[in-house]
Amino acid sequence: MSVRTAAAIAVVAGVVTTLLPLSATAASAAPATDDQAVLRTEMGAPVPGGSLIRGGATETFDLTVKNPTGKAVEYKPWMLVDQTGPSRLMKDDVVFTVDAVDAPATKSSVGQQDGGWQGLFYPATAAGKESGAGFDIPANGRMTWKVTIGLGANHPTNDGDFTLTSTSWNNSVAPGGSDSHLFKVAPQIKTGELKTWFKQVSSGKDGQEQRAYLDLNYQATGEGTFDTALATTLSLTHLGEQKADFRLQALIDGRWQDLRGEHGRYELPRIPKGFGASAGVRTLPLRVSLGKDTELTKKTVITMDAEVGHAEGNTYPFQNSSVKFPLAPIVETTPSIPPSIPPSIQPTPNPSTPSTATPVVQRAAATSTGNANLTATATSSGSLAHTGANSGTGLYAGLAAALVALGAAAAWLGRRRRTAA
Repeated sequence: MSVRTAAAIAVVAGVVTTLLPLSATAASAAPATDDQAVLRTEMGAPVPGGSLIRGGATETFDLTVKNPTGKAVEYKPWMLVDQTGPSRLMKDDVVFTVDAVDAPATKSSVGQQDGGWQGLFYPATAAGKESGAGFDIPANGRMTWKVTIGLGANHPTNDGDFTLTSTSWNNSVAPGGSDSHLFKVAPQIKTGELKTWFKQVSSGKDGQEQRAYLDLNYQATGEGTFDTALATTLSLTHLGEQKADFRLQALIDGRWQDLRGEHGRYELPRIPKGFGASAGVRTLPLRVSLGKDTELTKKTVITMDAEVGHAEGNTYPFQNSSVKFPLAPIVETTPSIPPSIPPSIQPTPNPSTPSTATPVVQRAAATSTGNANLTATATSSGSLAHTGANSGTGLYAGLAAALVALGAAAAWLGRRRRTAA
């Protein structure tokens, strides 16, 4: 018996009241007590004894359940498949029928609990109540059924051999009392697994960890391919009660696109069916930040989990990966405003001086002799720009010249008056 199946059976002992077949719509029978876990199952040799082929011939064996005690014990059959390979099994991926040999008339069905494949059978008189019906194995007695097993035509191509274990879901089979068979699957393949992992590309913006960049990688190993598309659910969590307001984006078709989610859970783009080892490593770049509605006020450790499963049919996740990284809320910095520059003092224009069509700027350029040459430059805005010596210099020079001329005229008039006298 494989470790995974043994673990599943061990779980039944403690949680039978919750771990019931998926066909269960009204499972109500109480689990057997320790003194009732006494039954033993025996599986006869499969006939004809060959490998199973997808959509091909089946194998048949006798299943006998023995009760070595002096009182009747209820048996609720539970046949578990533990396959090799990464794909989950759909209900019709395994052919399963049960016929009574030395037992009451029997019907069978297939269930899927926690993603596993399980064969169930029950008294035909309990149709519609199969989830709670069982067989009473008489004191010191036994019952026998003929079980037929095979592969459906769509059995996953990346799954190989599997083990079938006979036990009970009401914990009435004794510890170590479950029998099992290994069934070979043809053609034989080298089975592998689906690997997923995160790579943290970078974290932060200017060292402030305001945005995290991560790659989510997928790689299939072994032979065969996934016959359905693969779906990934990504979740973001953190310790504490504050609202995080995550903003998640994925690089799709060369551009960052928003991924919508609820309660920190997001659906990532699906991987098309046919994904296998030949596809190499598939990478989905992701980036995450905190939105404006976040209640987080400081750097916080975020946990990102990715669960991968089939996009249809048996969608129970079969692979997950996790990563932790720091993230801080984005702080918007206010740009600095340069100090205002006081306007230049402009000379008051002379009303008597006609305006020119093009305003000019008087610019003083110092020469090697120390004199100032004045040049004019037009401005596109129509206002005067001020550079070099103060443009009021020309005004003062003109005023001085006028005063000199006025003084000369006054002196000339004075001389004339004296001559006339």
